Amino acid sequence: MKKLIPQLVLGIESSCDETGIALYHQQDGLLAHALYTQAAMHSEYGGVVPELASRDHVRRALPLIRQTLDQADRQLADLDAIAYTRGPGLAGALLVGTSVACALGYALDIPVLGIHHLEGHLLSPLLADPAPALPFVALLVSGGHTQLMRVDGVGQYTLLGETLDDAAGEAFDKSAKLLGLGYPGGPELAKLAEHGDAARFKLPRPMLHSGDLDFSFSGLKTAVLTLTKQHEMTDSTRADIAAAAQAAIVDVLVGKAQAALKQTGLKQLVIAGGVGANRLLRSQLDAAAVRKGVRVFYPALEFCTDNGAMIAFAGAMRLRQQAPQDGYAFAIKPRWDLQQIG
Repeated sequence: MKKLIPQLVLGIESSCDETGIALYHQQDGLLAHALYTQAAMHSEYGGVVPELASRDHVRRALPLIRQTLDQADRQLADLDAIAYTRGPGLAGALLVGTSVACALGYALDIPVLGIHHLEGHLLSPLLADPAPALPFVALLVSGGHTQLMRVDGVGQYTLLGETLDDAAGEAFDKSAKLLGLGYPGGPELAKLAEHGDAARFKLPRPMLHSGDLDFSFSGLKTAVLTLTKQHEMTDSTRADIAAAAQAAIVDVLVGKAQAALKQTGLKQLVIAGGVGANRLLRSQLDAAAVRKGVRVFYPALEFCTDNGAMIAFAGAMRLRQQAPQDGYAFAIKPRWDLQQIG
């Protein structure tokens, strides 16, 4: 007898500084989602404080679950399964989401499933309308990760290239910090760059013509540091450096993404992760897509950063494949290679 697929999936995301909750139904799609960001709290320290992040997840998780259930007009008893972020991420933060998921799963006697955080980002554009068809090339630009992947199906991921040091998001954040901008740095730098002249300063495009699909952004950060030491930091100079830094990062991402499409012969590119919300990146990718005759797909802006919807959706996709249940052990994986999941 064929095993029934759980229909209503609760998703819990708590890998870093956002608490995300969502409900996804196998037939009806995304029913509701809620998100609380800790950005204001961590901005006082110039970056994420792991202990504070964990404590705040404890405060937010259950109220957000109740809010999401109310929004969807559902009860805890209606849940068929729970998907949670198992890793990678901050150990304490992951433990909060894992403990909530496992406790609820045990109490309700329903399966729980640990999801790879990057798989959630990777599959999130499938929530959009229109959604890409398989296979496609994915550019993952999330936090400390910058990777190009070939995606042939759920769990069928081939690494094409990745960063050898700093990721694109780190290059944004570190450049922002050098310019005296607040946390989170990436959006602040992009906002300042809108008022700058990107052509005033020439910054390197690391590994743009390396002949492979790997990335490196540490040299760019050093070049930005050099500029801040060589010039008086007036408002216009800061804006010009921000614009130059953003342009350099985007040029590399766009160039490598185009190279990945050419290498694979695929005609669909998916952008996933927080940097995917960058306006310059989107505009240049769209322009390149028109020239090359390919299509680019993005998640909705609200699903670019960490969120519960991507975890609920990834969990639902895994459950369609009748993935094995994890049981109720707190088996987090703060360091977890996407290549290790199948």
